Amino acid sequence: MPTGKSAQSGFTYLFVLMLIALIGMGLAAAGTLWRTDAQRSREAELLFLGDQYRQAIRSFYERPDQQPPRLPQSLDELLEDRRGITVVRHLRRAYRDPFTGKAFALVQTPDGRGIAGVHSQSTRHPFKIAGFSAQDAAFAEAKTIADWQFVFIPPAPLPANQQTPVPANRLQPGP
Repeated sequence: MPTGKSAQSGFTYLFVLMLIALIGMGLAAAGTLWRTDAQRSREAELLFLGDQYRQAIRSFYERPDQQPPRLPQSLDELLEDRRGITVVRHLRRAYRDPFTGKAFALVQTPDGRGIAGVHSQSTRHPFKIAGFSAQDAAFAEAKTIADWQFVFIPPAPLPANQQTPVPANRLQPGP
């Protein structure tokens, strides 16, 4: 028959083992919550930065003193647009992808003559699947973060033979 001291040691040992197991489960749950929160924060940052790039490309394209309008050939042109008399900065700095820590991947135009947008290279599955802005509505069907492409689509130019219509009252001869 065991003595009282060795039986008490066994219960203390079991109590310590259960305490360690409970602490481990708590830390695992906290780690999962932290990782989820971190990814949601990165997704929000990616949406903001991607929109900054899209706005910079639009600003570059729509620069009033440059005709005909064109898309940038490199990100450096968004940082320092030297096409006019003054240097215009359409983007404050070249932002890094919050998921990979590397530069954003570029989305080239179909003809390869410029940059239309950027996207992440992350293959993670996005947590955000709804509640996007109208211009980002297609992101709801994305399978990976890399499918979130922030692209500026220039308006279609008028055909060369079609000019801006003249209002009807201007066609009438004066008195």
